[in-house]
Amino acid sequence: MFPIRDDNPHILTPYATILIIALNAAAWVLVQGMGAEPALSGSVCRLGLIPGELLHTVAPGTEFPIGPQSVCVIGAGSGWYTTVTSMFLHGGWFHIIGNMWFLWIFGNNVEDSMGHLRFLVFYLLCGLAAAATQVASNPGSPIPMVGASGAIGGVMGAYILLYPRVHVHLLIFLGFFITTVAVPAVFMLGYWFLLQVLSGVSSIGAQGGGVAFWAHAGGFLAGAVLVLLFRDPRLLQRHPYHGWRRRDSATQSWRRIGRR
Repeated sequence: MFPIRDDNPHILTPYATILIIALNAAAWVLVQGMGAEPALSGSVCRLGLIPGELLHTVAPGTEFPIGPQSVCVIGAGSGWYTTVTSMFLHGGWFHIIGNMWFLWIFGNNVEDSMGHLRFLVFYLLCGLAAAATQVASNPGSPIPMVGASGAIGGVMGAYILLYPRVHVHLLIFLGFFITTVAVPAVFMLGYWFLLQVLSGVSSIGAQGGGVAFWAHAGGFLAGAVLVLLFRDPRLLQRHPYHGWRRRDSATQSWRRIGRR
C-alpha cells in the first residue's frame, strides 16, 4: 500500500517543503555519495544518531557492523547535532525516494495550514521528538538511526487532524495484481500509525538494525499535538477541505482557490 496522490489542492507555494526535499537530496548526493561506499557508511557513523553513544551507555571503542564490510566504532559520545543531522540522511535509494514522496504528498497541505517558517520549525521539532522517542525505547542501542521518516510522521500526524476526510489514492499490490483505491486520510494514516505501534511492540528486545518504528510513532504523536499550536486559523479558513466538513466538490474548490 503506497500513496500516489491526494485530492487536496495546496494554496501556498510549498517553499519550505521544497527546501526540505532539496536539503535531503543534497545530503544524499554530496555527503552520502548517492549510496556509494565508503561515503554511505561513513556518513551514517559520523552523523547518524546512535542512542548508546549520545547517552554514554555504550563503552567507547565498541564496534557495531552496519554492512558486510563496514562497522561503526562508538566514540566518547556524539554531539547533540546528530539529532538534527540524522533526519537528513538515508540508508538507500528506496529509503530517500519513499520518504521524500510521502513528504511531498502530505507536507504541502500542512505547510498551507501554518505558513513557511512555522512549518520549518514544526518539521524540525517533530524530528527531534521522533529521535527522542526512539532513544527512549532503547537507550543502550549502538545502532545508528538515520532518515526523515520520524519528522514526516509528524507531518502525517498533523494531516490527519487537519484534513481527515480528504481522499488519499493508494497503490495496492496483491501478488501480481496491482490496483488503486481512494480512502479518507483518517483511515490511511490511522492504519499507518497503528502499524508502527504494533511493529514497535513486536520489535522490543530485537537485536540488530531495522526500521525505527518508535521514531515513526513518536513523530506522528508529536505532529498531532504540535499542529494545534502551529496552525494559523486565518490560513485554514482559505482551505476548502479543512476539518470534517467538505464544502464543495473537488473540481469546484480547485477552480475557486486561485492557486499561486
